[in-house]
Amino acid sequence: MSVGQRIEEVRSGFERSFWVANISEIFERLAYYGSFASLANYLRETLSFPTQQTGTLTGIFGGMVWFLAIFGGAVADKLGFRRALSLAYLILTAAYFLLGSIGAPWLAPVRSAVPLELFVGCILILPALGISLVKPSVVGTTARASKENVRSLGYSIYYTMVNIGGAAGPLAASLARRHLGAGKIFYVASFVVGLMFIGVLLFFREPKRAGDTPVPSVGETLRNFLTVMGNPKFMIFLLIFTGYWIVFWQQWIMLPVYLHKYVSQDIDVELVLVTDGIVVITCTILVNFFLRKMAAFSAIVLGTLVTSVCWLVLVWRPSMWGAVAAIVVLAIGEMIQQPRYYEYISKLAPPGQQGTYMGFAFLPLGIGSLIGGWFGGKMLHYFGEEMGKPQYAWYAIVIVGLVTTMLLWIYDRMVRPVETAG
Repeated sequence: MSVGQRIEEVRSGFERSFWVANISEIFERLAYYGSFASLANYLRETLSFPTQQTGTLTGIFGGMVWFLAIFGGAVADKLGFRRALSLAYLILTAAYFLLGSIGAPWLAPVRSAVPLELFVGCILILPALGISLVKPSVVGTTARASKENVRSLGYSIYYTMVNIGGAAGPLAASLARRHLGAGKIFYVASFVVGLMFIGVLLFFREPKRAGDTPVPSVGETLRNFLTVMGNPKFMIFLLIFTGYWIVFWQQWIMLPVYLHKYVSQDIDVELVLVTDGIVVITCTILVNFFLRKMAAFSAIVLGTLVTSVCWLVLVWRPSMWGAVAAIVVLAIGEMIQQPRYYEYISKLAPPGQQGTYMGFAFLPLGIGSLIGGWFGGKMLHYFGEEMGKPQYAWYAIVIVGLVTTMLLWIYDRMVRPVETAG
């Protein structure tokens, strides 16, 4: 096939809805990660939350997305992708606007009537309601609005859009803080997802369902959840691997507060947080090429170990560039383990149930964010504010990662004979 023929194949292989959905995904990710990058210091410096509460609330923002996403696919399929995306972006528009308006005078009656932590916690859950509908709708549209001969390319485009938005989010947050003011990224996020709401209404058409594999209903999804919960081997693995995400999420939870409070108020934290996205975009293929012959479990253990020790770099070099270097190491660990993680899970699933089990593979991300928010905030408060040795908080995080690495190794030694026998 000539280059011209391939270009024509690509041009005609995707319906308009494919491009509308995937372009909207860039801005949804920009809004989410832009808000995430500024959230911790917004809570502590603008809303005056104590360090420990800041960690807990930031963990809620990051964690609830992954829990609600379990049921998002079933809801999106029930509503239809056009209605699901429209509803999602409408919810996100309101959610980010409310998040930026927590301290506004017009919300004063609510703040006085409800404990502030409860009020903010409820608002932080709202974005998860919208995001849980966006992902299955965009992935589903990618499948339905792509011809068979270009569908794999369609998924590659989708993941590229996600990574572009993820890297652009902290950069947008940095620009918004420097040129508009602290906390204004939430209004920017509200604006861009509001544009996506309008774009979906004007340009998105529901892709055809013909030939699709039926998506489980909400009830079936709940039954699948109970099935997974009934497999102790699998659940133990997920619980152990939660430790990895407790370490990983600290770049969004503990790092922003640590840099501003204990290193320098002048550090552009949001710009530092661009690092992970850039490294992942530029180096994933290279890392996977060099480690392509490594066994899946070995890659998981190595990636967990690398990510675990990344924060030692920041302890040894407490500076902006020390933080950048730490995130580079963290990203390397992420790239080593993440693709192989799903491969290993597929081996743990009983025959014929791989799809069900893969759907719950992201539970450690949510649990890790919730626990990591509480734990990171508690460690930084204790070692920083009570002990006067904030760097010790990072040692505590590293220990969590090292213990996780050891438990993964022990776990594999114990379950491997069962897998072989089966």
